[in-house]
Amino acid sequence: MTYALGRYALAMTATVAIAAWALTFALTGDGASSAIIISAVVAGLVQIVAFAMTRTLVASNLTAAWGAGALLRFLTLVVYGLLGVKVFGLPALPALVSLFVFFFLSMLLEPLFLRR
Repeated sequence: MTYALGRYALAMTATVAIAAWALTFALTGDGASSAIIISAVVAGLVQIVAFAMTRTLVASNLTAAWGAGALLRFLTLVVYGLLGVKVFGLPALPALVSLFVFFFLSMLLEPLFLRR
């Protein structure tokens, strides 16, 4: 499991870094770069936890494993929207769009590393 998790973390980090760089050109404004970087860090941490959870549950029920990971990502997006935007004052559009993009791209990588 640790080998697959390490490979996934490396691929996910590279993908998120490239996407964050690209998003800095599309999402501009006051605090946009900071919001994108914070979103990248949050996405990276949540994705590693979600992948480990999915990898553990996949043996018993594949659909439930992916559903649990999707639920974790969705709840993170909601909480991040409330805390990051409302409490910490991050710009809403760059923060939420970048987090969604990072989650989406990272989810596309998961099936490549879930094989036993």
